[in-house]
Amino acid sequence: MKKLMLGNEAFARGLYEAGCKVVSSYPGTPSTEITEAAAKYEEIYAEWAPNEKVAMEVALGASIAGVRSFCGMKHVGLNVAADPLYTAGYTGVTGGMVIAVADDPGMHSSQNEQDSRHHAAASKTMMIEPSDSAECKEYTKIAFELSEKFDVPVIVRMSTRVAHSQSAVELCDREEREAIPYEKNAAKYVMMPGNAIRRHPVVEDRMRAIAEYGENCPLNTVEYNDTEIGVITAGICYQYAKEALGDKVSYLKLGIVNPMPVNIIKDFAAKCKKIIVIEELDDVIETHCKKNGVACQGKELFGWLGEINQVIIRDKVLGIKPEFDTFEDTVPVRPPVMCAGCPHRGLFYCLSKLKVTVSGDIGCYTLGATAPLCAMDSTICMGASISALHGYNKALGADAEKKSVAVIGDSTFMHSGMTGLVNIAYNATNSTVIILDNSITGMTGHQQNPTTGKNLKGDPAAAVNLEELCHAIGIKSVRVVDPYHMAETEAVIKEELAKEEPSVIISRRPCALLKYVKHKPALHCDQDKCVGCKQCLKIGCPAISIHDGKMKIDHTQCVGCGICTEMCKLGAIKGAEE
Repeated sequence: MKKLMLGNEAFARGLYEAGCKVVSSYPGTPSTEITEAAAKYEEIYAEWAPNEKVAMEVALGASIAGVRSFCGMKHVGLNVAADPLYTAGYTGVTGGMVIAVADDPGMHSSQNEQDSRHHAAASKTMMIEPSDSAECKEYTKIAFELSEKFDVPVIVRMSTRVAHSQSAVELCDREEREAIPYEKNAAKYVMMPGNAIRRHPVVEDRMRAIAEYGENCPLNTVEYNDTEIGVITAGICYQYAKEALGDKVSYLKLGIVNPMPVNIIKDFAAKCKKIIVIEELDDVIETHCKKNGVACQGKELFGWLGEINQVIIRDKVLGIKPEFDTFEDTVPVRPPVMCAGCPHRGLFYCLSKLKVTVSGDIGCYTLGATAPLCAMDSTICMGASISALHGYNKALGADAEKKSVAVIGDSTFMHSGMTGLVNIAYNATNSTVIILDNSITGMTGHQQNPTTGKNLKGDPAAAVNLEELCHAIGIKSVRVVDPYHMAETEAVIKEELAKEEPSVIISRRPCALLKYVKHKPALHCDQDKCVGCKQCLKIGCPAISIHDGKMKIDHTQCVGCGICTEMCKLGAIKGAEE
């Protein structure tokens, strides 16, 4: 039977059908649903690891044990996992090992537009790239076969559009596979210098063998139509090109994007008068073509920024521009905001009010940087808030320590914040770190983490006690506040900033969108008492607006958190019973 599936769901189906046994990942949009979908298959052990490095090490360990394994992450997560990845390129595998990396052209939910094909080339591993959901499933199955055939981890490069679009997928039965018996092989798996230097020639021979395989394999395909123009492309850009150009051009679709073949590209180019390379982000295919003597156009047409689409391709290749109507009126922007009742809102208002420098981190709380709160000064990568605060304070000294904090979510703290806090305790700055504990991994869609007491399947699990952990790290002053109580929160921040020692504040309140959270009735505004001062707007709650000069609360959004009542000095905001 066939089923309409997201690319990520189809990928998980491929894991199931290929007989994958162990899955370890860290959630990251747009890759998250692969592991969530894989966890629904009882035959697959699936887990959320604390970070991507751990996930890849778990997958490699399972592979060494002789079973097929998988780990998934987004593009910036591959940076975190690069250490084991590059060594896994030397060790190779026993059971097939597949890695999903989901790039995010256009930065829909990311801090950069990294092109992960560079990691595949640098780590000397194999990378393949599907273009739709059906290929996500089939390529995943093929990836395991190629991993075992060439003794190499295989990276499957996804993108936002492939991961989150739907197409028909044919469902097949699972292929159960016996574990390959474990045999001690220190020369292969113990990567000390004497062994590693002997593995390098093996790696180079393997990459040449894969490139030769790519010359005549089902993943690299040619479609000849009009040979006036030949398009070389991969992944989602193939779908865009097919829709935009139809049979007006010929196509070379590269399913293997590292290492890339040479002869099939030269042969295709020889049969076409003009070659155009269509790829998002960096000029990886274009550079490969030119290095091997194939004249082509690419980035001079499409540039290095953002996503490509059908309109752009039709314009740049055929010179056909779409007809469109212009809308003269100015349309107000609608920037993303923290949800009504978000526990971070009260904390960020206090930080904004105190005019402290805020070293931020990766999570939905990064929205604290937006107006009207504007309560964040930097955001770099997972865990960087704490380390950057330490560096900031070391650079500027005691005065800075009294006027700066780091903010980091509970999941991000477990991911890569702990070592930064160790550094603060060990190398001694009087830095104040605020852990925003909303009891979930919020930004990627409510995944469990090591602090929540539940595992990926929702079963009970060991829960890290943040207070005890911070004490064990060497932080003596650890305070817990409820960010719904802004006066108390502000007072604690002032007290901890004044101390001559490192300190941690845990801002604890569950995410307002969690199903088990019971909300209070919506608040309302006493129109007779409201003077239209707009003080309530300073917290940036989407449930609050101004109509006819008076404050109004949208009862469909309001969760009765009550922080707006602390903003109104006239008592105009009241509970349902008032």
